[in-house]
Amino acid sequence: MRKIGVGIMGLGTVGTGVYKVLVNNADIIARRVGAEIVVKRILEKDQTRERGIAVPPELYTLDVNDILNDPEINIVVEVLGGISPAREFILAAMNKGKSVVTANKDLIALHGQELFETAEKNNVDFLFEASVGGGIPIIRPLKQCLAANNIRLIYGIVNGTTNYMLSKMSLEGREYEDVLKEAQAKGYAEANPASDVEGLDAARKLAILASIAFNTRLTINDVYVEGITKISARDIEYARELGYVIKLLAIGKEENGEVEVRVHPALVPIHHPMASVNDVYNAIFVRGDAVGDTMFYGRGAGELPTASAVVGDIMEAARNLLCGTPCRIGCTCYEEKKVRDIKDTASKFYVRMKVVDKPGVLAAIASVFGNQEVSLASVIQKRNIGPLAEIVWVTHRARERNMQDALQIIGGLSIVAEISNVIRVEGEDD
Repeated sequence: MRKIGVGIMGLGTVGTGVYKVLVNNADIIARRVGAEIVVKRILEKDQTRERGIAVPPELYTLDVNDILNDPEINIVVEVLGGISPAREFILAAMNKGKSVVTANKDLIALHGQELFETAEKNNVDFLFEASVGGGIPIIRPLKQCLAANNIRLIYGIVNGTTNYMLSKMSLEGREYEDVLKEAQAKGYAEANPASDVEGLDAARKLAILASIAFNTRLTINDVYVEGITKISARDIEYARELGYVIKLLAIGKEENGEVEVRVHPALVPIHHPMASVNDVYNAIFVRGDAVGDTMFYGRGAGELPTASAVVGDIMEAARNLLCGTPCRIGCTCYEEKKVRDIKDTASKFYVRMKVVDKPGVLAAIASVFGNQEVSLASVIQKRNIGPLAEIVWVTHRARERNMQDALQIIGGLSIVAEISNVIRVEGEDD
C-alpha cells in the first residue's frame, strides 16, 4: 500500500487530537483512503508535555524547513493558530507543492483570498473543514452537497464558550461573571476571554460561512459584532417569562443582491430549534431554495471533535493525491455583493430600562417610539427600585436606524434613568 507523508505544525490541543486519530484509527483510515497516512514530522517547541499518547522523539523538530523541504511529506497540517507565522508557513508549504489542511479560522477570515489563490497557482489542495463548527461537517456540505442551491439564510450558534455560559445562566439563574469563572476553570474560556465573549470568534466563523454561502468575499471587518458581556441574569429571567431564551447568534442573509452579516445576542422563541442547543454544542441552520431547511448539530470544539474534521480533510487530500488531482473546489467568492449596514437591517427588539415611577412616563416614552416609526408589541413594569421602575418593552419588527434614533432620544429624557439593555429578537419569522 502506498504511503502518504504528513507533517504536523503544532502539537497543542488540536494537533494532539489529530495525531491520536491518525495513530489510533490508522487501519480504518488506510482502508478508506487506499493509502497509509504516515506522520513524518511534527513542528513543536514543547516536546516533553504529557499528551496522553506516546510520540516518538525522532518525529519532533524545531525547524519548519524539516517539513517544508521533505519530499516525502505530501500534506501539511497547520494547527498552530494565529496569523503569523502560520500564514508564512502555509504559503511556503503550498509553494513547495504540498497540500495544506488547517483549522485556522482567524487566518482564513482575514487572508482567505491569498491562500486560495496560492493553492490554485500551485495546483494543491487547501482544506479547512475544522475552521468552523469543530467536528460538525459544514464547509464541505456548503461547497459540495448544497452547491446546487441558492442559499439566502445561514445562521447559528458557532461559539461553544458563550453557549455554555448562556446555558448556565438560563438553567441555573446565575450571573455572567460567575459562569465566566466556571468556564475558565473548566478550560472552555481563556484567561483573556475577549475573543469569545465579545463575539469575535463567532464573527470570524460567520465571515467564512457567509463567504461560501453567498459567493462573495467577506472578512471579519464586514461583520457587525456584539458580545454577551451585557447579558444579566435579569435579562435571562425576563426573556423566559416572555417565552424566549437568549443565545449568541451568527446571522447571514442575502436579499436583493445585498448581504447582511451580524453576530449578537438574541431572544429566540423557546420552541425554536436553536433554543434547545445547550452547553458547548453548536448548531448551524442553512436554508436553500432546493433543499429547504437543514440544520447541522454537534460539538463545536474540543481535541477530538476538531481533530475528526482535520483528519477528514487529510483523507480527502490523500485521495486526491492518489487520483493525481487536487480538489477543484477552491474559492467560490466569484461575486462582489454589497454588505448591508447594520442600520439598514430590521429586527424586533427587547428593551430594558429604568424610569422615574410617576404617571405619564410610559406614554411619553411610547410617543418617542411612535414618532420614530417603532411599533410596540408589549410593555411590562417588572419591579420598583426606590423611586425608579424597571420597564421591559418588546417592539414589532423595526428598522435598526429608527430604533437607534428612538433610543438616543429616550436616553436623553429626564424621566429615564438608564437604558439597561437592548437585545434583538430573532427566529420568529424563520
